[in-house]
Amino acid sequence: MRRSEIECGGTRLPLYSLNTLIIGSGAAALNASVNVLEKGQKDIAIATDSWGGGTSNNAGSDKQTYYKLSLSGDSLDSPLEMARDLFQQGGCMHGDIALCEAQNSLEAFFHLVKLGVPFPHDRLGAYVGYKTDHDPRGRATSAGPLTSHLMFEGLAEDLKEKGIKIFDRHEIIALLTEEKGGEKHIIGAIAIDKNNLDSKNYGFVVFNSVNVVLGTGGPAGMYKASVYPESQLGSHGLAFEIGAIGNNLTESQYGLASIKFRWNLSGTYQQVIPRYVSTDKGGHDEQEFLNDVFPDMGKLATAIFLKGYQWPFDPRKVRNYSSSLIDILVYQETVLKGRRVFLDFTKNPSGSGILDDFSFDLLDKEAYEYLEKSEALLDTPIERLKKMNQPAVDLYKSHDIDITREFLEIAVCAQHNNGGFRGNIWWESNIKHLFPVGEASGTHGICRPGGSALNSGQVGSMRAALYISKRYAEDPPEKKEFMDSAEGQIRRKLEFAHKISGHKANNNTFISETRKEIQERMSACGAHIRDPKRIQKTVDEAWDLYSRLKNDMKIPSVKDLPDAFKNLDLCLTHALYLEAIKEYMEKGGQSRGSYLIMNPEGEKPCKEIGDEWKFLLNEEDSFVNNKILEIYLDENTNVKKQWIDIRPIPLQDAWFENVWNEYRKDNIIK
Repeated sequence: MRRSEIECGGTRLPLYSLNTLIIGSGAAALNASVNVLEKGQKDIAIATDSWGGGTSNNAGSDKQTYYKLSLSGDSLDSPLEMARDLFQQGGCMHGDIALCEAQNSLEAFFHLVKLGVPFPHDRLGAYVGYKTDHDPRGRATSAGPLTSHLMFEGLAEDLKEKGIKIFDRHEIIALLTEEKGGEKHIIGAIAIDKNNLDSKNYGFVVFNSVNVVLGTGGPAGMYKASVYPESQLGSHGLAFEIGAIGNNLTESQYGLASIKFRWNLSGTYQQVIPRYVSTDKGGHDEQEFLNDVFPDMGKLATAIFLKGYQWPFDPRKVRNYSSSLIDILVYQETVLKGRRVFLDFTKNPSGSGILDDFSFDLLDKEAYEYLEKSEALLDTPIERLKKMNQPAVDLYKSHDIDITREFLEIAVCAQHNNGGFRGNIWWESNIKHLFPVGEASGTHGICRPGGSALNSGQVGSMRAALYISKRYAEDPPEKKEFMDSAEGQIRRKLEFAHKISGHKANNNTFISETRKEIQERMSACGAHIRDPKRIQKTVDEAWDLYSRLKNDMKIPSVKDLPDAFKNLDLCLTHALYLEAIKEYMEKGGQSRGSYLIMNPEGEKPCKEIGDEWKFLLNEEDSFVNNKILEIYLDENTNVKKQWIDIRPIPLQDAWFENVWNEYRKDNIIK
């Protein structure tokens, strides 16, 4: 990597020239860095706004899952079977991507094992598995509640030993491009060094790079009700701004989570059958609100238990008093009634004089036998939780929440985006040399198996690294050649920073209020409950805010610049996500995945709730289930939408001599 300086509009800026810039510091970004280096390309660096601030290092669940090919027992499995399950279980996932994620899962998994991630195996070396949601074969494994954190730690230690340069506290605010042969290519990026905001150049740093790996996670910052760590915001707007194509943006996962300390409440947190309680804003008027809807304690307690491994909200599991009805009732209490909802692990659910009180004898066979086999037929939820998963209790204790004695406040929260940016089998986007990996990549379909996102992030970043090392390993251009293409783009960002900064604004809360508006709009209209009657107005409001931010934003200090650029990024992102939701509804799309679309022509989940909850599921052969929606901005910043065919799982030539011949000729990477 070479350091030099450039002059742009009379302002001097540092310029770093290198082969590959990796943006982000989550498990996918770090894996890309390590793999690029291991494959021979040493001219790389990482830029991140906050080292270790992403979801990988700060998120988990009771038993955070990693999904891979089966490695133990007598259950039959193969890469093709795993690909079929990814492809068919989820829907709206390209078959070649599914096959890549399956065939490369073991290489990615054992790379993590080699780095010290403590995935459990028995004394004979079998890496045992279990079934997770949307998983028919028990491919899941776990290193405990902090699986992704342990992945981050192992990868971070490895890259530090390898001496990879890290630009910490560098907020990337723009990607730089040029046209070559009728296609748009990445040529670098602009960052703001947050340690140098008071300088004459506003802390601007420019990167001249052949490749950019975008590993900045999901667009977490655009939701109010969110289980993403507060340090994880996302940077999708960077890529949307230059014309990168997004796909499946309608598809995200939502589920019950604690909100004081953001954490998924899946697995044993639900299987121990805690008590659900709502109160008024002040914590008074305690009510066990589920009793008003469920017909008997057996169905109620079993639904809570099943929420453990049916954790994401799923409209298919709403009717007949199934587990996702709980999410609707929590939403009704928190959003529509303005109350607060808690889990109480100190007491069993009571019938409140409406239903029978909790008893193990009332449980369905599946729930009873699970607790019996776990030797957890104990008196209270907290005793059952301590027996089955003491680390799940300790986790909250480490964050000053004692669930052995106090209520745990919850909400239905955004948790993961299954959509993202389009990529090919090497995770390269439609913008040449730009590789979205991890949650920034839209490889998942409607319903992914639990833990498959961790596998996808490792596989995708590994394959991107292989392609870069084999096909895009050239040196960056000389400074003059780079500036011929990039100078105008850099100048426009500098001029915008100058225009909005240093004003004595009457309202110094503009940044926070703008962020709040984005988040409230997405949680109300773009999360797990969606209303076709509101969507057009919501889209118009989103674009109106984006226009105001570009044209009228004023900030009192240059220290607000990173947040100002981040709000622009989030605002553009949420506008395009809402556009995708609107397009989906206009094409007749109904409830699926992890969201419910209200429809007065449908049926209510149960007779005890209002008619506004009527909904329909998509027909299996519906248009929206057999195409993938892509969305992007054209050269004139017009929103473009296109529905494309889902690519099937490809037939492979598995004849060894043919593959060996192509491999020796270096023909496999194309």
